[in-house]
This record gives sequence, structure tokens and C-alpha cells, in this order.
Amino acid sequence: MNETPKKYALITGAASGMGRIYAERLAAMGFGLLLVDINGPALEETATLARATGREGIFTAVVDLTAADAAEKVRAAADEAGITVDILINNAGMLFLSEISETSPERLRRMMALHCTTPLLLCHEFIPGMKERGWGRILNISSMASGMSWPIIGMYANTKRFIKSYSKELRMECRGSGVSVTVISFGAVDTPLFGFNDKQRRFLKAVGAMITPEKAVDKALKAMFKGRKKVTPGFLTRLVTAISPLAPDWLICALARRYSGVLKSMQK
Repeated sequence: MNETPKKYALITGAASGMGRIYAERLAAMGFGLLLVDINGPALEETATLARATGREGIFTAVVDLTAADAAEKVRAAADEAGITVDILINNAGMLFLSEISETSPERLRRMMALHCTTPLLLCHEFIPGMKERGWGRILNISSMASGMSWPIIGMYANTKRFIKSYSKELRMECRGSGVSVTVISFGAVDTPLFGFNDKQRRFLKAVGAMITPEKAVDKALKAMFKGRKKVTPGFLTRLVTAISPLAPDWLICALARRYSGVLKSMQK
């Protein structure tokens, strides 16, 4: 028998990749869902998979999360569905490998909106209600790149650094309220966001530089439900995160000149 859920999770970027896995996992746990993405047909596929768990209360909202009013539209979708958001997973993301000065203004704006502005405003929309009810979980997705200075991922790295920073302040603001804010910093995850070929993916997973999306989601959810402050899965990821800030600029520039072309070709 289908059961009406008592708590609801909002997942952005839910049409594919890790967003779809978050949806399946949380539906299986008994949570209702508000699934958000710009890709309507794929979003409905995720909803169908979530409903297959026997869970009622699966809603979708087709929203361009790079739009200025995206957070307002998502809030309106929750209100229209008549649900309260108890878990917010700011999962949606994008990646391009190019120098900031060589990237179009529109691409820069979209990444800023998707990684920084909209997730921040979604926290602003839903945290007050969580505080009033005395329970809530926020999961924000950063990256090992947030601690790196590498020219072709400069924009991506800086947006992910901002996520870490405001998540810390939000966590302190929520202290004692029953609401926790967790930020997780992944290395490479085997999703379409990284356009590696099969050989490259096998190598990266073999050396521990890439993990499966299922493993990434399970680690993120475990940390979120425990109310952890921050998590960086994988020894290699933690090692690179620790030593990257110590590298001098001249070394980074030399490595960038040598390997940036290779990295760009791997994303094609």
C-alpha cells in the first residue's frame, strides 16, 4: 500500500546522474519528493522511478535554475503542491573547462547563478520553515576543486569555494535549531558532468580519483542525516585538497600549460 510521506525532500538537478539517485534513495526511505530540473521529460523519468518504490507524494517542477527568479518559482511549486520542505539538496551543477577571460559572459553568469545565487536563495526560502518545525537538513555540493588554483577550472573552483563559505555561516546560524547544513566535496564522480571516455574513467576509478555516483550519493546522504559539517570522500581527494594550496603559482602555470589541452580534450 502506498503511504503518504510525513517529510519531503527537494532535489535540484534531479533529471539525471546523482540527482536521480538521490531521488530513488530518498523515496525508498519513505520521503516525499519535489524534483526540480530544466529537463522536463527526463525529470518525469526520475519521478516514475521514484514512484516505483510505492511512495506517494512525488512532485516535479520544471525550472531553469539559472534564472533570476528560480528560487521563487521552486518555492511556488512547493506551495502549490501543499508540501513543506524538510530536506534541501542543492545538487544541480555544470562544468566547463576554459579560462575565465576566454569564457562567454553568458556561461559565466549561468554558472554563478546555478552554483551560487539559486542555492543560496533556496536556503533562504526554506530554512526559516525548517527552524520553526525544529528539524531540517541542507546538503550543499562543493568540490575538491574549491581548494585548487588551476586556470581552466578557475570559475568552477571559485563558485564551489563560495558554497563552502556560506554553508559554514548557515550552519552556525542554524546551531541549536534542529537544522543542520552539510557540505560535501567530491573529487571526480562518474557522471555525464565529466566527459571522460571509458578508458579514462576506468583508469581514474582504479587509482581512486573517481567514484561511482551511487557511492557518492550514499556517502553524502549518510553525512547529511548525521548532521556532519563537511565531508571529503576518498583518501586521494583529501590528499590533493590538502597539498594543492601549497603549490607555488609558477608550478601551477607550468602544469596548466602542459596539461590543460589534454584536460579540455577529455571533456569533449
